[in-house]
Amino acid sequence: MTATLLQAQDVQKHYGRIPVLRGASLTINPGEIVGLVGENGSGKSTFMNILVGLLRQDGGSVQVNCQYAYCPQDALVFDGLTMKENIVYFSAAYGLSAQDGLARGEALLERLNCRKFESQPAGQLSGGTRQKLNLIISLLRDPDLLFLDEPYQGFDYESYLIFLDLVKEMAEAGRSALVVSHMVHDHHQLSRIYKMQEGRTVHD
Repeated sequence: MTATLLQAQDVQKHYGRIPVLRGASLTINPGEIVGLVGENGSGKSTFMNILVGLLRQDGGSVQVNCQYAYCPQDALVFDGLTMKENIVYFSAAYGLSAQDGLARGEALLERLNCRKFESQPAGQLSGGTRQKLNLIISLLRDPDLLFLDEPYQGFDYESYLIFLDLVKEMAEAGRSALVVSHMVHDHHQLSRIYKMQEGRTVHD
């Protein structure tokens, strides 16, 4: 693995004549937890979509040098499947065996205090539990780099602390995460923070 997991340089994006990103840059190395903050409409989501490959930039460059996973703000799960069935489905999609994927998924269900809901359809889950399933699915492959877009919305404080512990353990194992949010409560937990201002990233 190269020293740099993600290198985004001078990324630009326009919607029609409206500039959304005017030169956003960001670097993530192994073992780093990086924050990206900004007000609604600052360009955070556009930048994130470019970083994970869902949107093409109009200028600049993005290089990802590792296996990564994306935990979107809106949970991308199958409402008609139970939590456990969603885990089995996405494990297969990631190329994991049902046994391995389920073992990791069940361990995360236990860790996030939601195993009691494993047989409940995703469409019937509370917002916070649904977001936990979203997070669990993104962690199934044990990625080198995890992109997290407003990852803890709907979490109670205990769940938020568990989330922080999971991310810290990733960093201690040499993995990394980019946490995108309109605010970051625990700045001291992060390696550094970028702030979106007028379509550019600056160190906060």
